[in-house]
Amino acid sequence: MNEKVPLTSIYYQMSDGWLLEVAVQHREPGLVSVMTCRSGIEEGKDLSVNPFVHPNIQWKNLRHQAQNFPARRMGCNRNCGLITGAVIGAVVALFGGILMPVGDMLIEKTVKKESVLEEGTTAFKNWVKAGANVYRQFWIFDVQNPEEVAVNSSKIKVKQRGPYTYRVRYLAKDIITQDSKTHTVSFLRPKGAIFEPSLSVGTENDTFTVLNLAVAAIPHLYPSTFVQIILNVLIKNSNSFMFQKRTLKELLWGYKDPFLSLVPYSIPTTVGVFYPYNNTADGIYKVFSGKDDISKVARIDTYKGKKHLSYWPSHCGMINGTDGATFPPFIEKNRVLQFFSADICRSFYAVFGAEINLKGIPVYRFVLPSRVFASPLQNPDNHCFCTEKIISKDCTLYGVLDISKCKEGRPVYISLPHFLHASPEIAEPIEGLSPNEEEHSTYLDVEPITGFTLQFAQRLQINMLVKPAKNIVALKGLKHNYLVPILWLNETATIGDEKAEMFRNQVIGKINLLALIEMILMSVGAVIFIAFTISYCACRLKNAK
Repeated sequence: MNEKVPLTSIYYQMSDGWLLEVAVQHREPGLVSVMTCRSGIEEGKDLSVNPFVHPNIQWKNLRHQAQNFPARRMGCNRNCGLITGAVIGAVVALFGGILMPVGDMLIEKTVKKESVLEEGTTAFKNWVKAGANVYRQFWIFDVQNPEEVAVNSSKIKVKQRGPYTYRVRYLAKDIITQDSKTHTVSFLRPKGAIFEPSLSVGTENDTFTVLNLAVAAIPHLYPSTFVQIILNVLIKNSNSFMFQKRTLKELLWGYKDPFLSLVPYSIPTTVGVFYPYNNTADGIYKVFSGKDDISKVARIDTYKGKKHLSYWPSHCGMINGTDGATFPPFIEKNRVLQFFSADICRSFYAVFGAEINLKGIPVYRFVLPSRVFASPLQNPDNHCFCTEKIISKDCTLYGVLDISKCKEGRPVYISLPHFLHASPEIAEPIEGLSPNEEEHSTYLDVEPITGFTLQFAQRLQINMLVKPAKNIVALKGLKHNYLVPILWLNETATIGDEKAEMFRNQVIGKINLLALIEMILMSVGAVIFIAFTISYCACRLKNAK
């Protein structure tokens, strides 16, 4: 009876890196027959161990026998390496993916922390005192034909002269009080203006022919015929007329009016477009700190103790938004930015206009839309800003706003420079105007992550309404109303080069670096995973053949 000869599998690592699985049959001591030779091995075999066979097997004969069979490059060392590489790639890509929401969460947490208006934060430091120089530029409308207008009611010919530049908002906020219970901050804003000759076309002593502010206001302040007759005598005695010559300094910051000085009872005798200004303060403001709700940071809660201005009815009198210097962080393009201006006694709003690059910092430009000064017919929300029916022609005129109620009854109207976006008939009696969207519009450039305003231009024109008055010699020659432009201004600021570099490094640079690391990890991990997976599959396919 023939005894069945057992088969033995021998795993042999050749010196040149080839791995053989040799099935041998032991027929007698010292002699084996090679039955099969293949490169595949059973799962779980340790390739690093030395080959183990029966002690009587002659290695020399085995190697000689093995050379007669086609051995293929293996196998486990390579396959395991490929699998390991693919796993590493997947882990790297996964880490990059996880880093995105985690990184965004860390950025959001840091920005929210630094945006709160409290001691020690970046926002508080820049809020207390403007981080950039703020300038107010003035262009004066110099009247070229004053006598023709006063006598014949001719068109007013004006010539724009400027800019004359002052530095403003250079004083830090004063009397700052934190309220931890209501999470608000109260403060006063000191006012001051310093003339900047290097940024101006002339000096403060340059002279202009402008409207006589005191004379023009009489028909509005004193509609009584009897009072006007008396005041007319004082006007003639003071040698005052519809127009006057004044220096820049007098027109802006105040002068002692000769006509008012003759009034026999006690009244203010100093007149100026911005009088009083220097050494005064605006406020008290109370704004939210954002400590409990970052979406409310810097938003005005009350102004002079009020949440609603008495000059306008309904929602028009609401004090909305911030002062325009900063807004809550993480601004979207579809957001409407609201801000309050005490100078013109109302809140405004701006809408997204464009993305621009400001000194290497991506910002959103928000612009003041024409609807802000639209008539109630064009924008029904403006119905409560129309407080009189005659001058506005039953609220159909647009492009100007009567703010006389917050200017002690003086007939002051504001508009965009050169009556931009105003009814054509408003500018019709004036020659020399040239409205331009680029030069005369208002905008704010806001960094969307922090909500900081890094550049802005607030442009407005100040006008006075002059009406015919038969009892006042200086005005009786007029045949119709005039909305006389006095000046227009541009209050503007831009982040300085040093501050811009610091902002790029500390904010934009870190955010961009984190985003770059995330993309690199995801990209490299994905490439490694795909490359090793493809190689592994190719190897298996080749082995199967």
